[in-house]
Amino acid sequence: MPEAGRRRLLAFDFGLRRIGVATGQEMLGAGQPLAMIPARDGMPDWDRVAGILREWQPDLVLVGLPLNMDDTENDMCARARKFGKRLHGRFHVAVEMVDERLTSFEAKGDVMAAGGRRDFGRHGVDDRAAVLILETWCRQQTDDNARME
Repeated sequence: MPEAGRRRLLAFDFGLRRIGVATGQEMLGAGQPLAMIPARDGMPDWDRVAGILREWQPDLVLVGLPLNMDDTENDMCARARKFGKRLHGRFHVAVEMVDERLTSFEAKGDVMAAGGRRDFGRHGVDDRAAVLILETWCRQQTDDNARME
């Protein structure tokens, strides 16, 4: 695995109907939307996930953890953790969970600010939320490194 600061990243915004995916580089600290994978009760098309992992060959996979505002966990946290464990178990990739509070809300705001559609049920923002998860993780790494210096 490349040294910290030079890793290729994939981020997943886990959902019951769709799972957003974003890609990025730790060095740049930025991500870009990659895909929205349909899911049935949180179960994605694992072949499609495998294809994305094979194509992008990430050094680290990030999965959003939708904590409550008071830092407690909920049912979706357990499901997101299970998804992360399945990614690790099936594909032998390093997985880290990332606090993703309000990323979907922020992604919807970004879409509306850009004049996009408000029909988020049909036109999801899950891939954009995955970008925010990736960028949140990158900021945390930068902040952690600054504290250590």
